Amino acid sequence: MTNADRSVPLDVLRGMTVALMIVVNTPGDGATTFAPLKHADWHGFTPTDWVFPTFMFVVGAAMSLSLAKYQTEAVFLGKVIRRTAIIFLLGYLMYWFPFVHQEAGQLVRSPLAETRIFGVLQRIALGYGAAALVIRYGGRRGAIGFSVAALLGYWAILSVWGDYSMTGNAVLRLDRFLIGDAHLYHGEGLAFDPEGLLSTLPAIVNTLAGYFAGQFLLDNGTGYEAVAKLMIAGAAAIALALGWHPFFPINKKLWTSSFVALTVGLDLVVLGILVYVLDIRRWRGWTRFFEVFGRNTLFCYLLSELGVTLLWLIQVGGQSSYQAIFQAAYQPLGGYLGSLLFAGSWMLVCWLAGLALDRRGIHLTV
Repeated sequence: MTNADRSVPLDVLRGMTVALMIVVNTPGDGATTFAPLKHADWHGFTPTDWVFPTFMFVVGAAMSLSLAKYQTEAVFLGKVIRRTAIIFLLGYLMYWFPFVHQEAGQLVRSPLAETRIFGVLQRIALGYGAAALVIRYGGRRGAIGFSVAALLGYWAILSVWGDYSMTGNAVLRLDRFLIGDAHLYHGEGLAFDPEGLLSTLPAIVNTLAGYFAGQFLLDNGTGYEAVAKLMIAGAAAIALALGWHPFFPINKKLWTSSFVALTVGLDLVVLGILVYVLDIRRWRGWTRFFEVFGRNTLFCYLLSELGVTLLWLIQVGGQSSYQAIFQAAYQPLGGYLGSLLFAGSWMLVCWLAGLALDRRGIHLTV
C-alpha cells in the first residue's frame, strides 16, 4: 500500500462495518426484522454476528499504520492508555446516557449502581489496549503465542468452569463475581453480558489478527501474491473454525474461539477482495459512501446510539418518538420492509452528519 492510498481498503471495510452495525442496531420493530439482521439465538452464526468482530479487526489493522509512530516508551504508553481510557469511558457514558429514564410517566434519575459497565466500545478499548501492549512488548512471536494461548486457554476455562449455556458459563460467573447482576446487560431477559470481561480475552485475538493483516500488506505491498495469501489464510481460518465447531461451538455471545477463527477468516477474505478491487484494479467510484463512515467511525457510531436513546426518551402522544415515527411512516409499508427501511433511514441520517464533517476536513479521533 502506498502512503497516499494505503488506508482506502481499511476505510471502506470500516465504513461497511459501521453502516451495517447501525442498521442491525436500529430496526423499526425487532419483532419484524429479517433473519440475517438478527444475532443467532445462541450457538450458530448470522451476518449480524460478523459485524462486531470485524470492528475489532479493523481497529487492529489501523494499529499497523499508527503504532510505528510512537518511538519512545512515554509517547507509546501515554497514547495507548489515553485512548483506551477515553473509548472505555465513552462506552460507559453512552449506556448511562441520558442519565434519566421514564418511570410511571415521570423522568427519574438512572442510578449509577445499575449502569452497565462492559459493552461494545468498552470491548474495543480493552482489545486495543491489550493488543498494543502485546505487540509492543512481545513482538510478532509474543503476539502469536498470546493468540494461541488465549484461544486454547479460553476453551479450557469455559470447559472446566461451567458449560456453554447462557446461564451456566464461566463468563457470566466471573462477571457476577466481579461486578454483580445490576451492572450486566439484561437484553436477553436475564443478567448476561455478551461483552463480558472474560470473553474479551479471545476478542483481543481479532484485533491482533487485524494488526497482522495490515502489517502484512505494509511489508508485502498489494500485488496479486499478497491478495492470494490473504485469501488462503482466510480459507484456512474458516476451515479451522468449522472443524472446531463440534467441540467448541461457534457462538458470538460467548465469543468462542471457533467464532474468532471464523470471523478472522471472513475478514481476511473480504480484505483481500477489497485490496484487489481498490488497489489492484483501482475500481473506486463506489467507495465514497463507506469512506465517510470510515473516516469518522466513532462519531457516527455514537450519534447513532445516542440519537436513538433520545428518540426512545422523548414522548409523543403517549409513546416514544421512535415508535411514533416508525408506526406513522414505516409500518404501513409492511412490518419487515418497514423495519428495514427505518433502519436504513437512520443509517443515512448518521451518514449525512458524517458527510458534513468530512466535507469540512474534520475527522474526529481520540
